[in-house]
This record gives sequence, structure tokens and C-alpha cells, in this order.
Amino acid sequence: MRIAFFTETFLPATDGVVTRLRHTIEELGRMGDDMMIIAPKYGEGPGSYAGMPIYRVSSIPFPPYPQIKLAPAHPGVGRALRGFGPDLIHAVNPFILGPGGIYYARRLQVPLVASYHTNVAAYANFYRLGLFDQAVRWYTRTVHNQARINLCTSAATLDYLASQGVRRLRLWPQGVDSGRFHPDKLSKEWRMRLSGGHPAAKLLLYVGRLAAEKDIGRLKPFLKEVPDTRLAIVGDGPARRDLEREFAGTPTVFTGLLQGEELASAYASADVFLFPSTTETLGMAMIEALASGLPVIAARSGASHEVVTEGKNGLLYDPESASDLAAAVRRVFSDDGLRETLAHGARAAAESRDWASSTRTLRGYYEQALVPG
Repeated sequence: MRIAFFTETFLPATDGVVTRLRHTIEELGRMGDDMMIIAPKYGEGPGSYAGMPIYRVSSIPFPPYPQIKLAPAHPGVGRALRGFGPDLIHAVNPFILGPGGIYYARRLQVPLVASYHTNVAAYANFYRLGLFDQAVRWYTRTVHNQARINLCTSAATLDYLASQGVRRLRLWPQGVDSGRFHPDKLSKEWRMRLSGGHPAAKLLLYVGRLAAEKDIGRLKPFLKEVPDTRLAIVGDGPARRDLEREFAGTPTVFTGLLQGEELASAYASADVFLFPSTTETLGMAMIEALASGLPVIAARSGASHEVVTEGKNGLLYDPESASDLAAAVRRVFSDDGLRETLAHGARAAAESRDWASSTRTLRGYYEQALVPG
């Protein structure tokens, strides 16, 4: 099968969409498929991935969030596509570049699959763009309803899109690299670094983009309410400077962006993972934490319910209550053996997810889309 991906973000950018797409491309390549990736241009970003060519489209930064690149399709995209000759086009998170996939799917008379990864309407409120909420919902519905199949990364997202009038919805299961993310990656050096030189303290970890919609500031109060705790914040983004000012004077370490083995060691060297966001369509970092044997304390939301099983691999708390978060942190460390029980449950939950089975499911959807009808 020859598959052309239109994606709003790709390497060298790092986020959950890029992680999923990287592993998907690798697995499809092992199955013998050929691919082409059409993505925004990021400086000196790579020209290929896993042996598959990347066609870069000139882009401009989105002013409220410069790490996001806006890259409308142009005629060069069509020439590249005709040269590749796709059997199917997959528009990943279509918003600016992705709708070009709709146009070229029609022109080339090939089926279109779309996948939804970001609740743009919810994010708009965090960037003072709330007036566009209804327009974004209409646009999302209009774009996705051009596809033969619409993929969702969680059941909660599927239900949300159905309520918005999006049709032909399917669940695209999550995977994780449980070899890379593993409890054995524990490192004394990384624990020392993450704890700011206090390795015996209770060490809590956040990993992800540092952005307004992630609600990271809500983590600050528990540091005063729960004694002998340290917080490590891993990642980068437009809110980093504001967060560093907000957390100044607290036992918090900002590491910046970590990748590869450094990221795996950071996960495995902490005691508990914190996930305060309620706007996620799933939350890749939670699953990487589980694979690392890290219990997850997550804000209660539709997506977190699908990753965290209360009392089995983590705990859920009321996102509006700082005291509820503090109580969850205290419970993990005060109940005899609870952290160890949750850690074992975390690893077991992650081992049931893998990228090969996730991609086999995806490829089955591609085959459905190829059937005329």
C-alpha cells in the first residue's frame, strides 16, 4: 500500500502526534508499505524518516504559540503527490496543511482517512481566541466529514466528535515502546538531577509541553501541603518562562526538553507522575509513565479514565481542587505498599499496549477505506 500522510507537525518537533506518527511509519514500513510524509518546514528538519521521504512545506509560526507552524498546501505538493502515486491519503490532525489532503484526495481519486488528535476548540480559550470556538467546531466537523474514516485516539474523543456531528468514527488504539520506557532505566544520577540534589525526597514528575492548556500551574499548591516533596518539570514550550517565575522559590527543577534514553531515565527515576491537563485527547506521557513503572496521579477527565484505573495503576483527582491533588499525593506515600502496588499495575497496563497491534488496527481501517462504496 502507498500512503501519503499530511501532518500539521513532524520532526524535529516533539509531541504526542509526532511520537504516534513516527512509530506508525516504522511499523507500516515493516509491513512492506511505502509512505510519503507532507509536513511543515522546520529549519533544518530531516528530509526522510525510516527511509520514507518527507516533502517540506514552507510555514510561518502561529503568533500565540510560535512552536506551531502554519503551512498551507501549494502546487508543489500536488506535483510531489502525483510523482509518489498514493493509494490513500491520511490527514493527521487536519487544520491548515491537512485540508490540502482533502483537495488532493479528490483530485487523485483516492480515499481519505483523517485522524483527530487535538481539541483545538478547547485550546482556543487558553489563547484568548474564545470567540472562534463555534467556528472551530464547525470547521472541524466540515473537514472531518470529507473523510471515509475518522480516527480517534480515545473513546472519550470519539464520543465528543459524535456529539459534534462528525461521522464514520473509529478508535485508533494507543501504543507504547515498553522496551525503551522501562523501570530498569532508573538512574541515581538522574534522580539526583531531577530532585535538585535531594534524592531521598518524594519525587514527582511532569513531562509534556509547557503551555497554558496543560494547567501545570495547578501543581504548585501541593508542594507546600505535602512535606518533603520535590517536583521535576520536563519539557519546553511557550509558557516555560512564566512557569519558571511562578514556581520560583519552590522545590521544583525545570530540565527543558528531554528525548530518547534521557527521557526514559527521567521517567524511571521518579516516584509518581502528575498529569494535570483535562483537555487531552489521550495523553501519551501518561502511558510512557506507566511503561516506566510510574504510578499516575491524573486530573479526572474522559481521557484520563481510559489510562488510569483508580487504585490499580494510579489515582484520579478533582482538577478544580488543590486539596484533592495533595490528598492523592499523600495517599500514595502514606498507605503501606500502595506506591509499589500501583507501580506493578502501571507496568502491567502498559505491557498490554504496543505499536505493532495499534498499527495493524490502523491498517485494517485503511483497507476498509479502500473498498469502494
